[in-house]
Amino acid sequence: MAADMNVSGVLDFKPYEQKQGEEYMNDEQVAHFRAILLDWKCKLMEEVDRTLHHMQDEAANFPDPNDRATQESEFTLELRTRDRERKLIRKIDEAIASLDGGDYGYCEVCGIEIGIRRMEARPTASLCYDCKVLDEIREKQMG
Repeated sequence: MAADMNVSGVLDFKPYEQKQGEEYMNDEQVAHFRAILLDWKCKLMEEVDRTLHHMQDEAANFPDPNDRATQESEFTLELRTRDRERKLIRKIDEAIASLDGGDYGYCEVCGIEIGIRRMEARPTASLCYDCKVLDEIREKQMG
């Protein structure tokens, strides 16, 4: 049931098979999403460690300014990626806390069920489809 990341960085897990009349966010579903979130977080943390080791191993004082600039550019790009992942880890932690609090899978604006498939597509989702669309429309109008 654990999630894994494939080569493209997309979560890879067995989709939850909902049973007829099954209660939304029951113990099985909660366990399913907890496994996805924890595995995702673990994979991201491994990437952080890999980056740290890579930067320590690859750090060199190149005499050629072009080589130094290339290395700095690569490190900057890698650090930017890790910063996005750090923010994602924070969202994963919030989702896990939401699971623990019994709020996971419900829209934080209108309170309706977000849905199993949407939660599998984006395990950190906190808005239902309709509220997310409205949020994006507001965002476009504001900026």
